Amino acid sequence: MGRALAGLLALAMLAGCGRAPPPTEARYHLGEPWRQGPLWAYPREDFALNQTGIASLLPRRAAATLTANGERREDGMFAAHPTLQLPAIVTVTNLENGRSLRLRVNDRGPAEPGRVIAVAPRAAALLGAAGPFQARVVIDAEASRAAIAGLAGQAEALPVAAAPVGEVGREALAPPPGARGLATAAPRAARPAVQTVATSATARPPERLPEQVTQGAPRPGLLWIEAGTYFNRQLAAREAARLSGGRVEPLGVAGGPRGRQQQFRVRTGPYRGLAEADAAFARAIAVGLTELRLVVD
Repeated sequence: MGRALAGLLALAMLAGCGRAPPPTEARYHLGEPWRQGPLWAYPREDFALNQTGIASLLPRRAAATLTANGERREDGMFAAHPTLQLPAIVTVTNLENGRSLRLRVNDRGPAEPGRVIAVAPRAAALLGAAGPFQARVVIDAEASRAAIAGLAGQAEALPVAAAPVGEVGREALAPPPGARGLATAAPRAARPAVQTVATSATARPPERLPEQVTQGAPRPGLLWIEAGTYFNRQLAAREAARLSGGRVEPLGVAGGPRGRQQQFRVRTGPYRGLAEADAAFARAIAVGLTELRLVVD
């Protein structure tokens, strides 16, 4: 009996080993709003991203799991971002030592609020990070547009419809007395009512970026909590009153370029270290503030 059971277990293991790995086809993905801890993250296309904050490390996961855009998870030049379109190409700089890497964002994360990006373990090692670190994240707009071009998962182009033009009936009237004869224009041919634009989605394997580290000057900064930017100073002051140590800071100069409205930023800080900033961040969440960011400045 024992030998038979062992044989069945061995067969089951062999069957499991023989399963095909998940597909590695790159797909475009934006997705629905999702909860980043107690806060909500709202994915959107953004080809001008330039942000600072705290980066975290992705956990080591089995390759059998898939990323948010359907790729097999791998340890390499990959990252997860709360809101960017997937895939996207970004440069992540460790502000504490000046090292930079180009990474391919293909997943959602990090799960912990107050973090701007999560990098794969191999990328973290090349960036010289063994844990959370101060980071700047800048998107490569051209490379990111190329990364999603033609990928399945994007909304198909809508038909381009032209307004239908019907035939106009004309009646030839006799010219008034003394008028010269006028040439009669020939009726125009009706244009097609609808013109369609054909699109086709292509499948291609995920792009793998090289392990190329760029060394720059370290630029560590101070940690601040930002609680939103407002056009109305009174509304900004109301939000600042809910934030411990909150203040209102005008952005830009009043009376600047025409058509550009004055904005007001709400923030508090600076904090001596990450533990202190995280504790203040948690307190801000507890009082009901939702437009929160932990930034490096």
